[in-house]
Amino acid sequence: MAKKIKAIVKLNVKGGQATAAPPVGPALSQHGLQIMDFVKAFNEKTKDQQGMLLPAVITIYEDRTFSFIVKKSPVSILIKKALNIEKGAQTTGKQTVGKLTRQQAEKIAEEKMADLNTKDIEAAIRIVQGTARSMGVEVSD
Repeated sequence: MAKKIKAIVKLNVKGGQATAAPPVGPALSQHGLQIMDFVKAFNEKTKDQQGMLLPAVITIYEDRTFSFIVKKSPVSILIKKALNIEKGAQTTGKQTVGKLTRQQAEKIAEEKMADLNTKDIEAAIRIVQGTARSMGVEVSD
């Protein structure tokens, strides 16, 4: 018989750097979960993605056990990494902070494909390009 789910918690945590401090500690302790058990398991699973912001979906069960899924970094983070920029534009449409080529967008789309709500690579590229435009990044073909 399947375990009864108590809660599902979504967090953004840097890979390999989870600690019991906020946001992890308060979010998990309110459900009676042993925080250090999660921290150790998360850091072990994400040690190869050190420092990257990673979304984690944690399923907490009634018997205070847990399971979690680590997703890929958000598209905006991947775009900033590909272009070596610190942040997006202050005023989108008036300010341009970089230029994203189609090849870079395709590479990001392939990396993020498992987390996107499409199986078509062209649609995934358009999703990446739309995120880039909203960040003030010029998109070229």
